[in-house]
Amino acid sequence: MDNARAEAVLEAVLFTMGDSVEVSRLANVIEEDVKTTNAILDKMAERYRREDRGIALTRLDNAVQLCTKSEMYEYLIKIARAPGKMTLTDTVLETLSIIAYKQPITRVEVERIRGVSCDHAINKLLEYDLIMELGRLDAPGRPLLFGTTEQFLRSFGVESLDDLPELNPVQMEEFKQQAEAEVQLQLEV
Repeated sequence: MDNARAEAVLEAVLFTMGDSVEVSRLANVIEEDVKTTNAILDKMAERYRREDRGIALTRLDNAVQLCTKSEMYEYLIKIARAPGKMTLTDTVLETLSIIAYKQPITRVEVERIRGVSCDHAINKLLEYDLIMELGRLDAPGRPLLFGTTEQFLRSFGVESLDDLPELNPVQMEEFKQQAEAEVQLQLEV
């Protein structure tokens, strides 16, 4: 299959799927290896940028997705119902941070780190599709394991978990002190 035809096939698949597709699966579709498929995808992404198109190719770990460029949202809102805005409180953000950096992690482990119950925060993160259940820990009670989703990567503008900022040891100590202070306040109430 020539490159022009491969690009057309990849574009059709990504448009139709509407969600991210692993590059290895796309390689199978066009009967090429992953390296060649990545080169074709890179060329497509560059063409979308160069031609100032309304769409872009977004990479998420080892997958790609055809997305609307963010600068086009104002025009989409004129025709589509505006999506509900996610509200992430400090508690929800703290819980999400712990899950992002420590995944896979159980609810009990998150609560041990935060020092308080996090049922509400985890339920909100599941509702917003920022985290998902990854399975169960092979331990008594078989607790659920949580990890982040592709929606998390999209929402925070990172291609993979490797792109998350490094945690500074001083910040870690401050977070620990804040969590301990939070526990003390709850004990006093």
